[in-house]
Amino acid sequence: MRRLRHLTGHHRTGTSNRVLGLLLAFNAGAVNAGGFLVVHLYTSHMTGFLSMLADNLVLGNMVLVLSALGALLAFISGAATTAVMVNWALQRKLHSSYALPLLLEAGLMLVFGLVGAITLDWRTPFSVPMTVLLLSFIMGLQNATVTKMSSSQIRTTHMTGVVTDLGIELGKMLYWNRTGIAVENQVRANHARLRLFAGLVAMFLVGGIAGAAGFKHVGFVFVVPLALVLLALSLPPLWADRARLRRPLRKAGPAQLPPAP
Repeated sequence: MRRLRHLTGHHRTGTSNRVLGLLLAFNAGAVNAGGFLVVHLYTSHMTGFLSMLADNLVLGNMVLVLSALGALLAFISGAATTAVMVNWALQRKLHSSYALPLLLEAGLMLVFGLVGAITLDWRTPFSVPMTVLLLSFIMGLQNATVTKMSSSQIRTTHMTGVVTDLGIELGKMLYWNRTGIAVENQVRANHARLRLFAGLVAMFLVGGIAGAAGFKHVGFVFVVPLALVLLALSLPPLWADRARLRRPLRKAGPAQLPPAP
């Protein structure tokens, strides 16, 4: 319990950020790849949705414009929800600052896993079923959580930036330093970052394979074990905060408020 509390609690370390980032990269890969088999869209791929929005505005296909707009707004709403929850918890000095959005994510994934087939028939104003909006919201929620806890050093729901950073570190590792260059001026790879980026890519890929296979052979219920893992990660800090959460909230003075990350 103590280890899990440190993994998702307020006080962050490089190790806890790395371990949680790897676990969430696996989760994002599984949800993204598995969701594609269901709705034929990568619901964490906001670059693709922005391109879809631009292309179809020009082509006059308003159905796809609304689809892209809905996914974008759902992702943004998820990220905004994380910001509200994390800053609310930080102002009250709770241990569960980053556990709260993960708890919400776990709950939404349980809903998706248990009744996801039903949400495919729920129509929305955005020309896509509720499933697409739900998955995009979940991905926005998760990506913002990892971004805030790691001070924007780790991303888990999309790999473009991670792969770019991995390539930069590989280029630095392969760089040939000429003889006679002072040590402080030599180009050296950051091996810790190299391992982190390689690990994130690998976990996203493995999660994608597991998600695609799970949705193909098991269906929506494959998401339930993933949700239970997130639930297990989020509960220890919440348990540590149980007394504070029961106590009536008192407003803290401006000087007592920790800076928002």
